[in-house]
Amino acid sequence: MTVTESPTTVAPDLVPLRRNRRFQTLWAGSAAAMLGTCVADTAYPLLLLAMTGSPTLAGAFGAVQFGASVLFGLHGGAVADRHDRRRVLIVADTVRLATALSVALALLAHCLTVPHTLLAAAAIGATMAYGGPARMLALRAVVPPGQLRQALSQDELRVNGAALAGPPLAGFLLGLGRAVPFLATVLASAAALGASIAVRFDGGPTNGADGGRRETGTGNDGREKGVGDGGGETGADGPGREKGAVFAGLRHLFTDPTLRATVLVAVALNLAGSAMLLAVMVLLRDHGTSEAGTGLALTGEAVGGLLGAALVTRLHRTLAPGALLLAVAWTAPLLFLVPAFAGGPVVVFAALAAMSLGVPALRVMLDVLVFQQVPEAMRGRAVAATMTLLMAGLPVGTMTAGLLLGRLAAGTVLMLLAGLLAVGLLPLTLGRGLRGTSWPKA
Repeated sequence: MTVTESPTTVAPDLVPLRRNRRFQTLWAGSAAAMLGTCVADTAYPLLLLAMTGSPTLAGAFGAVQFGASVLFGLHGGAVADRHDRRRVLIVADTVRLATALSVALALLAHCLTVPHTLLAAAAIGATMAYGGPARMLALRAVVPPGQLRQALSQDELRVNGAALAGPPLAGFLLGLGRAVPFLATVLASAAALGASIAVRFDGGPTNGADGGRRETGTGNDGREKGVGDGGGETGADGPGREKGAVFAGLRHLFTDPTLRATVLVAVALNLAGSAMLLAVMVLLRDHGTSEAGTGLALTGEAVGGLLGAALVTRLHRTLAPGALLLAVAWTAPLLFLVPAFAGGPVVVFAALAAMSLGVPALRVMLDVLVFQQVPEAMRGRAVAATMTLLMAGLPVGTMTAGLLLGRLAAGTVLMLLAGLLAVGLLPLTLGRGLRGTSWPKA
C-alpha cells in the first residue's frame, strides 16, 4: 500500500449519506439487530438463572452461542462469497426472527425449557456467523467509496450505542415480565428482516471467466452497478467451491503484511481487553464496589467507543495506517496500569473510556483495508476470518485471566497483562513493516 491519497477525499457531487435511503434503511435494520442481540445476551442468562438457579446453566447460553459462531464462522464467509448475499442475509434474519418468536411464545405458554433455550443460543450464534459477513458487506455495497469512512463511523455508533443501551434495557424489560425482553427481540428481529427485504443491493460475485470477480461502479446515490446478472449463486467453479476455499480469507489476511499486523494486534487487544475486564471486576469487588457500581464502571468502554466514532475521520487524516495501529495499541498497556495503582469505579470508567477512544478508528481502518484490498470474490471469507479471529480472543482472554486471578491479586494481574501486551507490541514497533504504510486509493 503505497498510495498516499487523503483518506477523506469525497467527490463534490455525491449525495449526502443521510439522504442515501438504502444505506440508512440497512443501517437501521442492523442497529435493530444489534440492539436485539445485546438485549438477548443479558436477558437469556438472567432468565436461565431465574428458571434454574444455576450460574453454570446461565453461563452456558453465552458459551453455546459463541461456540456456534466460531464453529460456523469461516463457512459463513464462504457462503457469502458463493451465494447471493442478500438472500443469505434474509435467510439469517428469518431464522433469527423464528428463534426469538419461539422463545417468546414458549414463555407466554409457560412451557420454555432449558434445552429449548440452549437450542436458541446455537441458532442465534449460527445466524451471526452466516448473517454477519453478509450484513457487513451489504452496508458497504450501497455506499460510494468516497463516503465509506463516514458510513463506517456511523456504523460504530450502532455498535457502541447498542452495547451501552442493551444490558440496562434488558434488565428493565425483564422487570416488566419474563416474556417482555424476548418480545422486544422479536420486534428487533422483524425490523432487521424488513430492512433486508426492502433494500436491494449487489449480491456479490457472479460466474465468469475471472473466477467470480465483477467490475463495479458506484453511482452518486450509493447504488452499486455490476457487470453480470445482479448476483446469485455461482457455479461449481465459482468462489467458495475450490479446495480449501473456506480458509482462503485467512490465507489472504496473513499474506499481506499490513493486514496481518492489523489483525494480530486487534486479536491481541481483544484477548488482553477481555482479560482486563475480568481483572477490574475482581479489583472493584475487592474495593467494596457494589454490583451496580461495577456495571456503571464497565460502561466506560461503550461510552469511549461512542465518543471515538466522532474521531475516526480526524485520526485517519492525521495518521497513516501503521502509525494509527501502533498508537491505539500502545494506549492499552499504559491504561491497564491505571486501575492497578488507583482502583475505584470512577478510575475504571475513565480508563476504559480512554482506552476505547481509538478503537473505532482501528476497526474502520481494518474494514477499509479489507474492503478495498481483498478481491470481491473473497471479501465474505476475509470478513468472516477477521470476525472469527477477533471473537476467538474473548474466551481465551477471560479464561487466562481467571487462571491468573486464582493465584495473583487483581492489580498484579493487570500489571502482568500490560507487560505481556507491551512485549508483544515491541517487534511491530521496532520493525519496518508498518512504517511505510499509507491509505489505499479510494
